[in-house]
Amino acid sequence: MDTNRLTRISKNEWRIEPHGKMNVPGIIYATAELIEAMDDKVFDQVRNVAQLPGIVQASYAMPDAHWGYGFCIGGVAAFDPDKGGVVSAGGVGFDIACGVRTLHTNLTAEDIASVRKELAEALFRHIPAGVGSTGKVKLSMHSIDDVLTGGAKWAVEHGYGLTDDLRFIEENGCMPDADQSKVSDHAKKRQLEQVGTLGSGNHYLEVQVVDKIYDPKTAKAFGIHEGDVKISIHCGSRGLGHQIGTDYLKSMATAANSMGIDLPERELACARLDSPIGLDYLGAMAAGVNCAMANRQVITHLVRQAVEKVLPKANIRLLYDVSHNTCKREKHTIQDGKKSLYVHRKGATRAFGPGDPSLPREYKDLGQPVLIGGTMGTASHILVGTEKSRELSFGSACHGAGRTMSRRSATKRWQGKSVVNQLAGEGVLIRSKSLRGVAEEAPGAYKDVDAVVESAQNAGLANRVARLVPVICVKG
Repeated sequence: MDTNRLTRISKNEWRIEPHGKMNVPGIIYATAELIEAMDDKVFDQVRNVAQLPGIVQASYAMPDAHWGYGFCIGGVAAFDPDKGGVVSAGGVGFDIACGVRTLHTNLTAEDIASVRKELAEALFRHIPAGVGSTGKVKLSMHSIDDVLTGGAKWAVEHGYGLTDDLRFIEENGCMPDADQSKVSDHAKKRQLEQVGTLGSGNHYLEVQVVDKIYDPKTAKAFGIHEGDVKISIHCGSRGLGHQIGTDYLKSMATAANSMGIDLPERELACARLDSPIGLDYLGAMAAGVNCAMANRQVITHLVRQAVEKVLPKANIRLLYDVSHNTCKREKHTIQDGKKSLYVHRKGATRAFGPGDPSLPREYKDLGQPVLIGGTMGTASHILVGTEKSRELSFGSACHGAGRTMSRRSATKRWQGKSVVNQLAGEGVLIRSKSLRGVAEEAPGAYKDVDAVVESAQNAGLANRVARLVPVICVKG
């Protein structure tokens, strides 16, 4: 992206001045180097989102932003229902509540050094992954409704995890106001055998070692120490979430016209928050969020089983679980005072600071763990939310490294087998059913995650706590 199109506010904040039909400015948080690496479509998409009715404060892009469907990935926008605000299926994304959870273990790098291959095989065999993968949980059209209303709570009640896990999941593992009756039968059928599966694309399960502590006090409070082994799971709502997005994009495109909403582009199809279709989508989307949280909870149970087969004394607890692709009703203070807004985070993670009542007591004085995923061969990061992030971005931060090239371009540049071999030489064991998928997700296809995270910290969105490097990666 050409930085000459932007007004520089600080080293890590750039502004798109309101022009044309923009209702608010655009704000991009990134260094000049990261901005220059972004495609021009990010500029267009931030500007277009700023034109939607009822948007407040600004249309934001995080340091990992790249082109997406309608909204850029790494996009954040809040809408006021009292000012004709809208909800957009494209602003949530197709993989509803795709997110990351990170698990503590009582293991160190030394504990797993001699059993890494055995552990990699156990995880690969036990956790279904890949396109169209199916799991051991078989649901009926009746019982899937319980998943969609119960989320991770349903999973724990059915023996997949510990009750204490729920305290460390957004919404305590169960999104309120989910309405399974607003989810199509086709969407439900796609999910009947997919609960407890990683899926494909950029989804993964990683065994990681903490290699650097930035903030010793917060790290200790989070239970993170150098040399610790952590396990991170990145996946979402699978076929069900994708189908909800597909179904509602079609109906929102029609609804927007009937509501007189002037769409800058069709991919930003939306509906007013208080309209029947807007309310239907919010109910269906919340059901999709619950599906994703149940999915990650069942996978956690499978991870515990697999690890304990290799390391019987392993103890695995949940550090935190946070979703990326959501629209949530939250209270924020804006120019008009404290308001109830609908915050879209697409490829962006919630990053609430200390004192937020939604946080578990262990994190209330610290802020929320912010989990930033890596790319098979590069580091992941754990940050902590700041008080300032609510003012800067409605309490949001980046969610990963962010792509620099399309999957198609990546497969032209890399061969999956060579990526696997190269990473093995660097100490990372890759297990995947798709070498094409490995090539699509080659680390070189992404930005420098360390630079992205540093930029997020310098912008004030979240503060770095610890850096984790992968040693085993099961690719979706």
